[in-house]
This record gives sequence, structure tokens and C-alpha cells, in this order.
Amino acid sequence: MKTKQKTALRVLVSVLIVILSLALLQRLLMPKYVDGIVEGAFVAEYYKEVKDHDLLFVGDCEVYENFSPAVLWQDFGINSYIRGSAEQYIFQSYYLLEDAFRYETPKVVVFNIQSLQFSEAQSEAYNRMSLEGMRWSPTKVKAIFASMKEGEHFLDYLFPLLRYHTRWSQLESTDVEYLFKTKPVSFNGYYMRVDAKPAENVPKGKPLADYSFGDKAWEYLDKMVELCEKEGVELVLIKAPSLYPYWYPQWEEQMEEYAVQKGLPYINLLELQEETGIDYTTDTYDGGLHMNLSGAEKLSRWLGAWLMEHTSLTDRRAEPELSARWEEKLSAYEAEKERQYEFYGIEKP
Repeated sequence: MKTKQKTALRVLVSVLIVILSLALLQRLLMPKYVDGIVEGAFVAEYYKEVKDHDLLFVGDCEVYENFSPAVLWQDFGINSYIRGSAEQYIFQSYYLLEDAFRYETPKVVVFNIQSLQFSEAQSEAYNRMSLEGMRWSPTKVKAIFASMKEGEHFLDYLFPLLRYHTRWSQLESTDVEYLFKTKPVSFNGYYMRVDAKPAENVPKGKPLADYSFGDKAWEYLDKMVELCEKEGVELVLIKAPSLYPYWYPQWEEQMEEYAVQKGLPYINLLELQEETGIDYTTDTYDGGLHMNLSGAEKLSRWLGAWLMEHTSLTDRRAEPELSARWEEKLSAYEAEKERQYEFYGIEKP
């Protein structure tokens, strides 16, 4: 009897060692997103936050590069977070919002509607930057099945080692340095860039055979509206002022009609250059695709004022505990500004 128990114990220990070894190997081979392409780290960073945000953004790079939660706090006392990721498709935005509602119920959600142009995922790499950082739950499972392209497999998301087992040749020192704990790369979901590249010779959109948004895109926008209504959350639709990818007038007509039909506020910031003060010669770092720090702070001041006037958001700067948390965040935010000004050789404004 004792021999059988010892054998069973040895088998159990052996199995645990194999499982732990595979888990460690998987963690080593998975991208860390701490340098270079950092956008893949944004989704996971949310879970480290205290979940009492009054405002959540969801969407692609047109939110996480164009709006600064630090400014929304400093100027208006709005406690916000951006659940953004690179080329985040609308079905992923929906499930990231559903996931966030597992932890908190904000007063307001802002969704950037650029991703309506895609009814299906366009890239496995972008899928993974949006999905791998999500914590496991039924919501994540649904997000994966809604996102997978032909040739992708659920098991590769369940066990990322199956996808990254050939990444040995790409390993860097950061893969070891951040094996167990990664450094923050965003500021409440905001990706900071202080450098500037004027918008020049921005291409116009090529004619499309069909300007209609796809059925799946509309389905998930409807689901987002219904989810916010169910949770008692105010939904605001926006189009960020990115000059490219091109925003077609036919798309604008569809959005305006939808917003009226659903009784939702819709703000096209492309049409509000004078009001926001955006200067495309100084406020973008990549020729008009995204705002730099200057542009993001301008947009945040305009949007913050609009939200305070038209939604139920309130100023929370008088709350000691929350203010103390933001004091630490703002210190890091200002330090990163200084680092980037020095790196790019830019004189501080």
C-alpha cells in the first residue's frame, strides 16, 4: 500500500513539475510588450487598477493616443480609464466593455466608431494584442470566437505556447527581465508621444464599391447600446480627429442617422478643429494619424468640458483617497513628459 502511495505521489509531483515548466516556458516565450510595440500590454494593465472609474473609453488607437485621463482628472476631476488596443475591432470593444462591467459600473462610456469599417478581424497579430491580455472568463472566450480569423484556433489562445513555441530566436533580455512582472507602459490606458510630425499630403479615400457598414459591425454596436442601457450607463459615440484612415461622408451619414435613431450623442471631432484648437502642423506625431501629447491634451480639455456639461459626470478631486492615487499617477505622467522631451530634444512648453 505504501509503495502505491509513493508511486502516486511521484506521478503527481512529476505532473506538477511538467505543468509548472510548461507554464514558465510559455511565459518566457510570450511577447512582453514593454519596449517597441507596447500596445499589446494595454489590455492587461487595466486589471492592476482600482476599479472605481466614472468614465471608460473603448476603441482603437484613436482613443488611446488621442485622449489623456491625466488631463481629465487635473482639469475636471474625472476619474477615467482607456480600455484601448491596436486596431481594436468593435466586437472586441464590446467584450472588453462587458469584461470591465464585471468589475465596475462607470457613469459614462465613450466609444470611438472608426472600427465600424471592419465586420471581421483583419489580423491575427492585432487580435492577440487585444485578447491575450484579457483575464480568463466566459467573456474572453466569446471575444476569442468572435475575433478568430480563418486558420486561427481556440487552443492557441488557451495555450499560447502552441503559438509562440518558435519564438526562441526573437528572445531579448526584456523577456527575462519582465518574466514575472512587467512595467507600466501607459497612463490609465493613454500612450504618450511628445514628438511632432506635421500632417502633409494626407491621402484622400479611394472610392468603395459599398459604403455600408457590415451586419456584424451593426450587431455589436446594437449590443453595446443594449449593454449600456441595461447597466444604466450613458454611451457617447465619437469620431476622433485622425485624418487617416479616411472617414467617408457616407459613413458619417450612417452614424448620424444611427445616433438619432438610438437617441445617443455623437461627436465628430474632425468637424470641430476650431473649437478644439487642434493644429495639424504641431499636434500630431505621425502626419495626422494620431495626436501627440499636445493634441491629446487639447482634445481632452474640450471633451472633458463637454462631458461635464452634457452627462452625469461630477468633479471628484475633493476625495482624499482618489486624489492621493492621482497624485502618484500625475507624478509619473510628468516624469515621462520630461524623459521624452529630453529624448526627442524638444524644449518643454
